[in-house]
Amino acid sequence: MTVTKAKPPLTLLLASPRGFCAGVDRAIQIVEMAIEKFGAPVYVRHEIVHNRFVVENLERKGAVFVEELDEVPAGARVIFSAHGVPKAVPAEAQARELFYLDATCPLVSKVHVEAERLHERGLEILLIGHAGHPEVIGTMGQLPEGAVKLIETIADAEAFEPKDPAKLAFVTQTTLSVDDTAGIVAVLRRRFPEIAGPHKEDICYATTNRQEAVKAIAPRAEAMLVIGAPNSSNSMRLVEVAERAGCAYAALVQRAADIDWAALGNPAIVGLTAGASAPEVLVEEVIDAFRQRFEVTVEDIPVRRESVQFKLPRALAV
Repeated sequence: MTVTKAKPPLTLLLASPRGFCAGVDRAIQIVEMAIEKFGAPVYVRHEIVHNRFVVENLERKGAVFVEELDEVPAGARVIFSAHGVPKAVPAEAQARELFYLDATCPLVSKVHVEAERLHERGLEILLIGHAGHPEVIGTMGQLPEGAVKLIETIADAEAFEPKDPAKLAFVTQTTLSVDDTAGIVAVLRRRFPEIAGPHKEDICYATTNRQEAVKAIAPRAEAMLVIGAPNSSNSMRLVEVAERAGCAYAALVQRAADIDWAALGNPAIVGLTAGASAPEVLVEEVIDAFRQRFEVTVEDIPVRRESVQFKLPRALAV
């Protein structure tokens, strides 16, 4: 007689909100609708969002991802990613007479407009963000070279010497740690009391909400898994937020296959969330992987309700 070994009990604390934000949802829709309206192939400069599952799914539908516009053939249609692009990119597309759609998240575009307005006022601009991130490259590329200085850390904020302390302003990348950014801003305001800042917080609602949701469950969880990509800033910040909120083990996984079961051990409570570029199907995949090893109870922990929607480009109107 075969005795089936009972699975150990496990409670999965499911962060809410998690996964796709309105900007990511809009960007993916733009690619899908462009393929439907114009036919394949439709070219996309850079990953539309930072998620390989999403990118590969769009490739199967007819999207071709390229690094630069010189890889796009004459007469083709091209889409710019949700992270935003320097002004030189649409200018090059226009010079080559390429039909392009801009899938830049409207909240990133808001930072671009802010930076331009501050520059027009004659202010020296600081951008709080991570060097090399596409969003940072795009924002710095809205203004002449050298017009924007990058501040990555509190140490950078302490060391920065402005041309004129009375003519200074800052903007931020939209996907930063809320707490880290607050620390940097506090240093800048202490050192430069006249510094101008955004009328409204630059860190986007989705980044803020997902970090709050992690803070709500991390103290209860023995481990926290964040579904997302290593090059996704908002996903990496969620791992850091979980660790700071008291979670002993926090890890980023792209798919269920990436879970390090040995490192995870045999916990009784695990927190689960997804970065803003990760689809819900990957959350379900991870839950199924846990169900194969544990007797799982899923507990949804709602922190915020999200109802934001962004309009699609007019060129895609039916």
